[in-house]
Amino acid sequence: MKRGSLLFLKVTIFLLGLIILLLAIFWLPWLAHLSAELNPEYAYLQYPVLIGIYITALPFFTALYQSLKLLNYIEHGDAFSSPSVFSLKRIKYCAIAINILYLIGMFFLVLQNALHPGVAMIGLTISFASATIAVFAGVLEQLLKNALEIKSENDLTV
Repeated sequence: MKRGSLLFLKVTIFLLGLIILLLAIFWLPWLAHLSAELNPEYAYLQYPVLIGIYITALPFFTALYQSLKLLNYIEHGDAFSSPSVFSLKRIKYCAIAINILYLIGMFFLVLQNALHPGVAMIGLTISFASATIAVFAGVLEQLLKNALEIKSENDLTV
């Protein structure tokens, strides 16, 4: 892969992480406070929802970090290595964790009779995207494992 493409991907991942971090620090608490003021009957959900979203940020930032590590492996010519497989496995588990946490959160809101259709659509979109990422990372992980096995067999026959 060309160095410019890798640099573009690294910058994109870094900017994505920075934007999400800034939104989580500044915009999300303001939005939660505003929502609690506009809908006082659901104000008791302000902090549980905020904490739930912050908990889902942990696997998100872990997946971003693993993506940067994977790009570094590719940059140094170690794309077909066991650390690359491990990074893909971690990305897959992070995506599964995000999916499960959002589904639990939506189930919690349904039990509280507080799941607005707009919130449900956002939650389902995030859940679907994380499930897609988990499947894609799983497929890539399996392909890399197979490539490593073939590589090791070829190294033994030579």
